[in-house]
Amino acid sequence: MSLRLRLALFGAAVVAATLVIFGVLLYALLARSVTTNQDDALRARAGEAVASLKTASNLAPQAPVAPANLATSSEVFLEVFDSGWNVIYSTAHLNGSPPMPSARLRAAAQRTGATFDTDNGLRYFAVPFNAGYVVTGQSTRVPKSNLSGVVGFLIISGVPTLIAALAASWLVAGRALKPLKDVAGAADEIGRSRDFGRRLPKRKSRDEVALLSTSFNRMLEQLQDSFESQRRFVADASHELRTPLTTIQGNAGLLAHGPPIAEPARRAAAADIAEETERMGRLVDRFLTLARADSGLRLELAPVDLRRVVVDVGRQAAAVHPERKFEVEVVDARVAGDEDALRQLLWILVDNASRHARSTISIDLEVDSGWARLMVGDDGPGIAVEERERVFERFYRADRSRSGHGAGLGLSIARWITDQHGGRIIADSSRAGGAGLYVDLPLLRPS
Repeated sequence: MSLRLRLALFGAAVVAATLVIFGVLLYALLARSVTTNQDDALRARAGEAVASLKTASNLAPQAPVAPANLATSSEVFLEVFDSGWNVIYSTAHLNGSPPMPSARLRAAAQRTGATFDTDNGLRYFAVPFNAGYVVTGQSTRVPKSNLSGVVGFLIISGVPTLIAALAASWLVAGRALKPLKDVAGAADEIGRSRDFGRRLPKRKSRDEVALLSTSFNRMLEQLQDSFESQRRFVADASHELRTPLTTIQGNAGLLAHGPPIAEPARRAAAADIAEETERMGRLVDRFLTLARADSGLRLELAPVDLRRVVVDVGRQAAAVHPERKFEVEVVDARVAGDEDALRQLLWILVDNASRHARSTISIDLEVDSGWARLMVGDDGPGIAVEERERVFERFYRADRSRSGHGAGLGLSIARWITDQHGGRIIADSSRAGGAGLYVDLPLLRPS
């Protein structure tokens, strides 16, 4: 069952329930009104009879001129009884004899005076007077007939009302759901055509559909950015891998199928293969790291002695880059982090500095206002102010002429690691005037 049909049926059901409640209340009100009117008529007729009997001198039994047959008549009838409830006069008969009020009515009239009662399809009113009792009555078919007409009117008028309500609900639901249908159609077309640049038209209203359209367009923008970023990522990754693959294939082909070459050339070709293979390994590792980051990987944080990590990486980096001078200044600092990720972060910063430093790389660890600040700087040309934010984008190179073998992935990984630790990373100038990369990490709170 479609949502439109369910809404239409729901609207009709609400109208039906309203009609039923209204009908019940109206019926109860009219039933009370009809009964009250009948009782007023019986009371008035009894009052007139009592007034006449007070001036009468003879209360001997009398035969009515033309008694009404209560089996068919709905007129008000009158009866007079003596104090022993013997019939003196009656204007009606039922099954050949005057109708006799119930014992309940007779007892109530003797005990409390004027009283009403309903018995055998007749409504009675009894009132005592000085020589006996006056009873007026009428068939209950009169109020029932009046009420049956009201019920018929409610049923006859309710059916077209329900049909109209169902039609109106169907039209209103269709009009209300049309924007949602447009959104669903647009989503289906975008999914088939992969046209993430398409947008839903802005609505002038501020209803829920307008909010949905705005949210849908915002989602399309994010999808488009993600799609474009993924496409650039694949294209750049292919480009970055193509260069080492070409070098490896060329040298491997030379060694395997080329003419005989001298030993120095053979060693150089083997060294190129080893170097490019190592470079590809680093690229693949970083691609995997970025893929895990994009998939929502969360690092498991535990207490880490950041001073020890910095000292270890500084010592290892000095051995790997003997041509550079390393200046390491550290203080005690403990953070909540992933030790392997923090080592990877520091190595990325050191590798970046080693590519641009002229002679010296500085690694500092300070503590200030609940934060541990890690700074890796060099004495190279530095980073232009307008590029200090873009260097953290994937595959971005601030100066391709001096990028060396960098793929432009390291700093984007460094930012992801920093974000995972609840910190921040910024690019600025170092004390030596070159590039300085600053990482702020929250200190571990003492338990």
